[in-house]
Amino acid sequence: MRIPALTAAVALLTALTLSPAGSAAATPAAHHGDSGRFDRPYTGFAPAGTVLRPGTPREAGLDAAPIDAFEQRMAGWEDPAAGAGYLFPGATTLMAHDGVVVERGAGGYAVKYADTTAELPRSQWVPARTDTIYDLASLSKLFTSIVAMQQLEAGRIDLGTPVAHYIPEFAANGKGGITVEELLTHTSGFDADPVPSLWQGYSDIPSREKAVLDARPINPPGTAYLYSDLNMLSMQLVLEKVTGKPLDTLVRDGITAPLHLTDTGYNPPAAKLPRIAATEYETSPARGMVRGQVHDENAWSLDGVAGHAGVFSTVDDLAVLAQTVLNGGTYQGHRILGANSVRLMEQNFNQAFPGDSHGLGFELDQIWYMGGLSGPRSLGHTGFTGTSLVIDPQSRSFVILLSNRVHPTRDTPSTNPPRRAIGEAMSQAIRVAAPGGGPLWYSGQVGGVTSTLTTGPLTATAPVDVDFSAFVNTESTDPLSLEDSTDGGATWHALPLTATGPGAPSGTPASLSGQAVRAWWHVHTRIPQPAGALAIRWRYTTDPVYEGRGVDLAHLSVTSGRHRVPGSAALTPTGAWQLRPGHAA
Repeated sequence: MRIPALTAAVALLTALTLSPAGSAAATPAAHHGDSGRFDRPYTGFAPAGTVLRPGTPREAGLDAAPIDAFEQRMAGWEDPAAGAGYLFPGATTLMAHDGVVVERGAGGYAVKYADTTAELPRSQWVPARTDTIYDLASLSKLFTSIVAMQQLEAGRIDLGTPVAHYIPEFAANGKGGITVEELLTHTSGFDADPVPSLWQGYSDIPSREKAVLDARPINPPGTAYLYSDLNMLSMQLVLEKVTGKPLDTLVRDGITAPLHLTDTGYNPPAAKLPRIAATEYETSPARGMVRGQVHDENAWSLDGVAGHAGVFSTVDDLAVLAQTVLNGGTYQGHRILGANSVRLMEQNFNQAFPGDSHGLGFELDQIWYMGGLSGPRSLGHTGFTGTSLVIDPQSRSFVILLSNRVHPTRDTPSTNPPRRAIGEAMSQAIRVAAPGGGPLWYSGQVGGVTSTLTTGPLTATAPVDVDFSAFVNTESTDPLSLEDSTDGGATWHALPLTATGPGAPSGTPASLSGQAVRAWWHVHTRIPQPAGALAIRWRYTTDPVYEGRGVDLAHLSVTSGRHRVPGSAALTPTGAWQLRPGHAA
């Protein structure tokens, strides 16, 4: 059973550095009027004084229903009785909007198995809690990247400078031209992993570090995007060289200490073991059930401190880090990054590689795990152990999912569905209002569904004009189309559409889709005088893969010769369409 969201929110009052509502330290961003709406995104950072505080979705101006529905879905993913739907033994989640933590829940078990098949005695199961500490896996790369940005600010490194300038040995095997920027954006040309692996191929840490320096690229630098642990392993060596300090010290002094992230770091102390989630039962190497040590074998072979993996943390600590990013690099008066560095993390350096948008360290606009929060400025990362973090500056929101999906084995289903679901829940909870006010039709649906909104039979003696307002936030392959039929609905034909407004598609497309723009469009089409009884329908279709926030329609108008066509106000919805009352615009 998952810990209820409201109970968990109350627990925040005593959790870590989160301030209670009304505290002088808490400076909430406004979420009324033009701000805090999904269709009117923010353009700048949150106020620097914004401090996380617990609250209900309603207090944050949100719709609680999508958040409650997400909690119910999480309970299923944590339940072995769900069969193929069982994704992880335990998980902890957190959702925040405009500085308000609106969901903080936990369910399942942090420790449950003795080996790859056998469960521990029930008395030894350890429930997942809202303060459970998880192995972040590749979310560790974000900490390495933030340290890199700090050294960039200090002038110790430069984005365009070859790595070999700082470590001459790195030039071996044709790597003399690889730059710091290419490491941070995964465009260096490295293969995905060291081959052979560091733990199998080398006997000690010096030989493993030399293997990183000697690694041979498989692509010329700057010619391809390929996500690689070698990039952050190399970045670690650069940072340690230019500062003279080990990476764990740099992370502690530059990030966790100033932000008071008391449960975040490498190699957690034994005293915290009761709160640490177990990961995999490993036979090669023969480590047994891994708990309290880094899961990644290459990081383990480096004594748990590596540029690509090794950091442990909680949802509370990660929430503070996420809010620091939204605040432009500062939290409770402690600045760890300049605002320009945060902007660089939000800037897409990989425009030459469509679909692989990347800032400095952070991934950008990845709908496959960001779901409805995906957008050109959305930052995030995932981790192999079943972790994810998504930060959406446009709505000043973030979502965190930490799980132990590799417990007791890594051979488990993908955790991308819950990763997307938590982003979709947050995006759907954030309010959208029709331009000028009034009711709207909304459809947000799971993949592989078609929903229609259909008029009754219409009679027109002149050409028909159809006008409506549309807010479309969908995957590019999940279109909204307008169709007509003159044979009683036996056949339907897509109508050409003209959309106007910020970022509206040019020309006369037959459908509308996309997540790049969060703005209302005015949409128009003209139907020549129909030969027979006319029917019109709005059709929204999603494929089985990804989804965005969904589609909102308002001010639907069907006119002929400046007169409303009789019967056009009566609409029949199928699928997920629902009529919502109007809000002030």
